[in-house]
Amino acid sequence: MQPDLESDQSLKPIEILVCDTCRHDDFPKAADKRPGALFLEALAKQDLPAKITVRSVKCLSNCSQGCSIVLRGEGRWSYVYGNLNPNEHISAIVDGANKYLIAADGLVPWRERPEHLRKNCIARIPPIEA
Repeated sequence: MQPDLESDQSLKPIEILVCDTCRHDDFPKAADKRPGALFLEALAKQDLPAKITVRSVKCLSNCSQGCSIVLRGEGRWSYVYGNLNPNEHISAIVDGANKYLIAADGLVPWRERPEHLRKNCIARIPPIEA
């Protein structure tokens, strides 16, 4: 049985950090907004559980990998994902973030992750407590 993502008190909050300066090869360089900013806007419009916060960050230094995000939380492994497109991967990020929220240590089994996240994990970083 899946926990209630809104009321389960055992779930600790997590963050989705979105590089708002990211570019993506599929977008013209002269666009009004960078794809990272579009990605941030699209995620902010999603119906996410209250324990998931979306935050903007400047440059995750993953420029060659398109748009990038980080999933992180206290006492959890953190993940950096890249090659994201704001027109194609919002649902994968929402699904992945919900699964990450449920995983107390942040280790979502590989086969349970959305396919795009399985193939585009840039880094997995241990919790600072490790």
